[in-house]
Amino acid sequence: MGLFSALLGNAGAVNQETLLKDYGKLLIEGEAIELGFKLIRDTFIFTNKRLILIEKQGITGSKVEYKSILYKSITRFSVETAGTFDLDAELKIWVSSETNPSIIKQFNKSVNVYDVQSVLAHHVLK
Repeated sequence: MGLFSALLGNAGAVNQETLLKDYGKLLIEGEAIELGFKLIRDTFIFTNKRLILIEKQGITGSKVEYKSILYKSITRFSVETAGTFDLDAELKIWVSSETNPSIIKQFNKSVNVYDVQSVLAHHVLK
């Protein structure tokens, strides 16, 4: 992920080995990482069981919040692809019956947003 893209807050894909090394302790038996993305200091991971959001807080980033969102609590989602002149694509996720999206993430062009949509659709539409 380029520095300019990172400064804009766009997510870039992270390989599964790195995610497993850094966040494997969050997984339960039988849970596997399918996709993961990094946004400057924050990370979000799609597993076969849930969506995990890792948000580093404070100046040093030593305080970390780990959010788990079960796929069954996701009521809808949208994916907006990057246009010819756009720098990014956008993912919005609504949890439970909220009116506004609970999660909004920006992806740089190195991320295939259709892969993200496919993982979400696979788990949410079961």
